[in-house]
Amino acid sequence: MMTLYSGTSCPFSHRCRIVLFEKGMDFQIVDVDIHNKPEDLAVMNPYNEVPVLVERDLCLYESNIINEYIDERFPHPQLMPADPIMRGRARLMLFNFERELFVHVRTLENSASSKKDLEKARTTIRDNLGQIAPLFAKQKYMLGEEFSMLDVAIAPLLWRLEHYGVEVSKPMAPILKYAERLFGRQAFIDSMTPNEKAMRK
Repeated sequence: MMTLYSGTSCPFSHRCRIVLFEKGMDFQIVDVDIHNKPEDLAVMNPYNEVPVLVERDLCLYESNIINEYIDERFPHPQLMPADPIMRGRARLMLFNFERELFVHVRTLENSASSKKDLEKARTTIRDNLGQIAPLFAKQKYMLGEEFSMLDVAIAPLLWRLEHYGVEVSKPMAPILKYAERLFGRQAFIDSMTPNEKAMRK
């Protein structure tokens, strides 16, 4: 059985929990307090970060790597495109998410970030989301009508916008409707910890 070491409020761990619940498979989640990490976490991941996935003698870290492994190990429902060209494009988009959105999420999650850095991160996230918002006036999900790994990757950020203090502007209306579609999925609902549910009360 797979075991996921998961931060109870970590957006990167949240991605992995969504994929596990989308697959509907047997797995175990070990909740990790990121402010009081267990000693063996640094043994499993030299960067001492969550998420970490353990299956027998395999130990993986970094959410996108974990999620692609799960998708290939349990191919139904498939979350990465079957076509190699589309899969390549999807991986490029995931990489762009990390560089253009989630690098700023890390700033917002870092308690040592300066006020100036926090404001810059919020503004950049808002502007970048505003740029992709028109896409969702035409289609249901990131790659069209089918839910994919791209939707998994961005969902934890969209859930945390208010928590992070990211101002939602009028041009972002289509992305907010898209977000509600993601939040309504049973796997998303099942993936949430009490800490995450409390972010939007």
